[in-house]
Amino acid sequence: MTDKYDAIIVGGGHNGLVCAGLLAKSGKRVLVLEANDQVGGAAVTREFADGYSVSACAHLLYQLQPAVRKDLKLSVKLASDDMTTIALGDDGEHVRMVGNKASGVSDADARSYRGFRKRMTRFADLLGTYFNRPPPRLGTKDFKDVSVLARLGLDIRRLGRGEMQEFLRLIGMNIHDEVVERFESPLLKGAISLDAVLGTHLGPRSPNTIMTYLYRQAGNHGRIAAPKGGMSSVTEELAHVARTAGATIRTGMAVTRIVVENGRVAGVETEAGERFDSMIVISNADPKRTIMELVGARHVETGFTHRVHHLRSRGNAAKLHLALDGLPQIAGLSKKDFAERLVIAPDEHYVERAFNPAKYGASSPEPVVEITFPSFRDETLAPTGKHVMSAIVQYAPYALKGGWTDAAKGEFEAATIRAIERYAPDIVQRITASELLTPADIEREFHITGGHWHHGELTLDQFMFVRPVAGAAQYQMPIEGLYLCGAGTHPGGGVSGAAGRNAARAILGREKAA
Repeated sequence: MTDKYDAIIVGGGHNGLVCAGLLAKSGKRVLVLEANDQVGGAAVTREFADGYSVSACAHLLYQLQPAVRKDLKLSVKLASDDMTTIALGDDGEHVRMVGNKASGVSDADARSYRGFRKRMTRFADLLGTYFNRPPPRLGTKDFKDVSVLARLGLDIRRLGRGEMQEFLRLIGMNIHDEVVERFESPLLKGAISLDAVLGTHLGPRSPNTIMTYLYRQAGNHGRIAAPKGGMSSVTEELAHVARTAGATIRTGMAVTRIVVENGRVAGVETEAGERFDSMIVISNADPKRTIMELVGARHVETGFTHRVHHLRSRGNAAKLHLALDGLPQIAGLSKKDFAERLVIAPDEHYVERAFNPAKYGASSPEPVVEITFPSFRDETLAPTGKHVMSAIVQYAPYALKGGWTDAAKGEFEAATIRAIERYAPDIVQRITASELLTPADIEREFHITGGHWHHGELTLDQFMFVRPVAGAAQYQMPIEGLYLCGAGTHPGGGVSGAAGRNAARAILGREKAA
């Protein structure tokens, strides 16, 4: 016996839930199947020690798209909005950045930062315009595709001759050259470099890191927020909206096969042996897992399989969670500063040196770190008087030489704590429990191939028109009825919802055209 639906979504990550909500609101009978026991994918809150909870992977909101909020009428409660980034100095003299303002730097750097942010915001807005629509296909004469390409060209020209030339010059460049040219402050250069490479297998000197910096700004001009209750509050709200619209969401239901019959999808089968039928299947899983495992290479043309197989999608970021018996002491910070985002990136050279070992399959002995204390803003996450520290740490290559053994994990955790101890000398005595998630752990817990939170590197050859690969940038795969809606599609990762929204609109638009 099978159940039939208008659409089945494999995976209840935030993009899958956005897609489900929009399809259900259009009147479709939608089923979402999530392998884990809670929805949200990598955007979940869970306990990691007795009484201590944390956003397990993604821990800050940068990019939730206004169009997603509007279409689904979302009401996301924030514990903190427009957080300041504090670049920690080991002498207690820190640099602070929020919006277009930088303090703790020279007047010349403050002026230069305002100009830099103004330009980058304008360029990010240009990119952001195209995040909320499927990218056009290249090499076709279809009027819709040609008109979108023409509009992109006109939008670039509207920047003005000088800014257009600067945009085209910068888009493929590295962030290192830009910050060295513009700024004097080592901490300012280090913090901007970190923002450009966070979550990537890139260093500040790598090409495309101006683009990855712009990508982070394109959601909400880089405005940083922390949801109350952690990231699960966002995904639970998305699930509530989808259910209210009529979607069915089932957790603890791992899909093991997307059924293909006579060249088109016919449904899915689960680990428990259940089958659900639908002529439309939308995978929120990454492209490699979808094509190589759930569909099977035999159902897809060899050239396409080859392109998917060679997607660069090995993660390089780890997540460290610490349960603390109190806040650590950090020279130069007041208590209220623990509500902000702290970064350890002393200068651009430090960030590049941290990346160097990862090129050869080794972790960073002196990593770069993004730190938050979510319990300072939200007391529900830790026992009274206690605190949680949540940190993203780079670089931790997925394919570590020798593998991520307990010894290797212990060594990298110790290196990270040493880096933090340089600024918070009492951190070790504050720790009552810890958890380190390497990319291998992220792969296992969140079912992301390679443990890469973008489902694939954000580089010009894996971006926009060719994301995830050439010939599949408009969410439909080369099997009738099969779509992708996750971070491996345009525009990419981050908790934005854009990919899920774009996929839903592409499916509904295709049905309307038919």
